[in-house]
Amino acid sequence: MPSPALSLRPFIGARDFAVSRSFYRAFGFTEVSISPTLSYFTLPGAGFYLQDAYVPDWVDNTMLFLEVADVEQYWAELTALDLPSKYQGVRLLPIRQQAWGKEGFVHDPSGILWHIGEFAN
Repeated sequence: MPSPALSLRPFIGARDFAVSRSFYRAFGFTEVSISPTLSYFTLPGAGFYLQDAYVPDWVDNTMLFLEVADVEQYWAELTALDLPSKYQGVRLLPIRQQAWGKEGFVHDPSGILWHIGEFAN
């Protein structure tokens, strides 16, 4: 049996690294700068690396799922940040009920699609 995993930290790209860094800080993530072209962004229980790298086919097909305890509450807090008015290209799509739970969608400034969801019990 393999050793237990401690975390999963995907690497994502950015069309404009400075704009994406600002966006994720405004989103609520804490940034740890690793180098001039790489930062680690974290929330309790989740994290990812943001790279100053833009490969359209890669970024355009990147999706991340952020599981939250209460998607309605999280969505209300996220909506209150008014990120689409502050960052070009950012979109929030309303929560949808699915067979497995509920999820809303956020497109970041580079077009990366975030699924923010809550699984049904």
